[in-house]
This record gives sequence, structure tokens and C-alpha cells, in this order.
Amino acid sequence: MVDMHVHLLSSQVRFKRLYDKLAIMFFARRLGANPRRLMKNSYEEYLNTLTNSVKTSKKIKKITVFGIDEKIDEEGELLHKDNTVCASNDDVLNLYKKHSDIIIPFFSINPLRNDALKLIDKYADAGFKGAKFMQNYWEIDTNDEKFIPYYEKLKKRNLPAIFHIGSESSLPSNKAYESLKMIDLPLKLGVKVIVAHMALSYESLKISRALKRNPKYYPQEYFTLIEMLKTYDNLYADISAILTPVRAKVLRHLSREKEIHHKLLYASDYPVPFSIILNSYDLPLSKRLKFVFEKNPFDRYALVINEYFPIESEIYTNYKKVLPDN
Repeated sequence: MVDMHVHLLSSQVRFKRLYDKLAIMFFARRLGANPRRLMKNSYEEYLNTLTNSVKTSKKIKKITVFGIDEKIDEEGELLHKDNTVCASNDDVLNLYKKHSDIIIPFFSINPLRNDALKLIDKYADAGFKGAKFMQNYWEIDTNDEKFIPYYEKLKKRNLPAIFHIGSESSLPSNKAYESLKMIDLPLKLGVKVIVAHMALSYESLKISRALKRNPKYYPQEYFTLIEMLKTYDNLYADISAILTPVRAKVLRHLSREKEIHHKLLYASDYPVPFSIILNSYDLPLSKRLKFVFEKNPFDRYALVINEYFPIESEIYTNYKKVLPDN
């Protein structure tokens, strides 16, 4: 299996944000990391944890890895750079050179960059296999026609593009740019588009409703995406972060939507933390208790997904449709 959605953290990461400290406190060991080493030598420990977890996994053979480009204005001036999440393409490239046996590199290039097209060629020539968009963080309208040359370049180089659709909690996010409408133009132009997170948002402020498994409480864009997957040959969706509590409720429903299983991509969103015991899916406690003792975070994620999508499911081989050389 290939995990189609894994984040590289910034080489300047120091885990000073409250969000990061809480995540380390409660989830570092569950993600395979030593909390003390992670606080002291953050980037090095993250790299070691990530690569060791993949190499010791019984389920995953490779991971698609990307950083997140900076937020800039129309003149290319820096507006914001998150020192935890905004890893550079060169950092991804360095990791790929050291671990080409397990890493499939994707670049993240803000299309507002004046040299965006040259950068696409640069990293594609270096072996990068696709693009990662964080338009909700960049606050750009990806349907702006000035980005047509960018999309045409992606299509020409046969590079798929992963678009973050739905809620975001790790970075500042403009909800106006989180919707499925953000993929209209690249989809129309023939780019291979991958919608991340099944377009699932944290819509309801009422936790009791947000965690309900009844489909009538699901976000409407989830159903819209399902219909779009049936319509567009160049559209795919990944199941990254689907084990976070608010998203996990859809697993049983999604497992029964067999008409679109040939369009779903296995993905985790590592290092986003997830809970095996306290979650909204419908697995019995006996299985939850069994899975929680799996030490490898990639295998622990896979064990749950295998309960909904048996190992012979198409979702584990669909990556070959967007990454034919892997």
C-alpha cells in the first residue's frame, strides 16, 4: 500500500504553539515519537520517527510526502509562514534523496509566485510526482483564470494535484476557500484532481450532532463529492484524516458506496493524531482494544481502515492510476 497523504514538517519546527504542545503531550508516543527528543531536536526526531515508522510498517511500502508553501501576496511578498507546517520543497527533496525507496515527493508551490511555472518544471525534473494545494491558507481563488497556465503545466507534466477541501485546524484557514468549488477550473482543464479528506468539514458546533453516524448529519459537500466522483474521470478523493472523530462517522457509509471505490485513495494525513478508542465509527470495543496496542502508527491506521475496506479493496491500489510509475 501507498499512503497518499503525509506531511513533512518545517526544518525550523520548534513546537511552541499550544496546539503542538498538546498534540505531543497526548499523541507523540502513539505516533512513534519520543516526546522529550521531539521537543529537544524537533526536526531530526520527526524525520527519524517518520522514516522508521514506514520502514518497519507491515502495511505501507511508500508514502507521498509534501510540505506547505508560504502565504504571499500578489507581488510575491511574504504574508505568513507557519514554522511548524510550512516545510519547503527543498526539504522534501533532501528527504527523497536519502530515502527514495519509501518517499514519493510532491511539491507545494503557491501559484501566486512569479516563477511558479519554472518551479514546477524544476521539481518535476527532480522526480516530484504531484502538487499539494493549500488554497484556504493561501487565501487564493483557485478558479481565477490567471492560474490557467499553472494547471496546463500540471496537465502537460502529468502531475496530479491534491486540494485541501473541508475544515482545517493546523493552519489559519479562510472558509471561503475550503469548498469543493475550488476544484472547478483545474477539473475542467483536465488536471488529475485529488480531493483531500473526502470534503468533510466540522460544520456543527454541537458535538453531539457532529459525531452522529446518521447520514442526515453529514456535510452536504460529502455527498456532492460522491456524485462528482461518478461523473469526472479525472477526479479522485483521499481518505486522509478520516480517523479523526468528526470524520470517522462516515466510514460505514463510505464503505457501502462501492460505485466510487475505484476513485478512492488510501491516505492517513500523518502526523495528524487520531484516536482508536474514543471515536465515532461503529467498531465494537473488543476490536478497538485490539487495534490500540499496535505500536506502528501507519499500521494502526490501516488496521481500522481494513475493517471497512477489506485488503482486496481497490482503494489500496488506486494510487497506480494517479502515480503510474509507482
